[in-house]
Amino acid sequence: MLCFIYKSLKKDQLYLYVDKKDDFSKVPEALFNSFGKMEFVMDLELTPERKLAKEDVDKVIESLNTKGFFVQLPPINMPAPSKLQ
Repeated sequence: MLCFIYKSLKKDQLYLYVDKKDDFSKVPEALFNSFGKMEFVMDLELTPERKLAKEDVDKVIESLNTKGFFVQLPPINMPAPSKLQ
């Protein structure tokens, strides 16, 4: 499956994968608007065997097949738990 990846210029490490290049018609308007300006990053062939750096490829493929898009959220930086005394 071929997908097209865009990054948000508003929020670092926020990516939108779509099943057709420059076609955001399946992305809910509020979600699309939350990305702000976007920049095309690359197209990518997805297969169940392919490893992605930060996402489960099966979840990405399933979302693209069912919704037409997938959102990769930035990592959550959790502070280290403080030591209990």
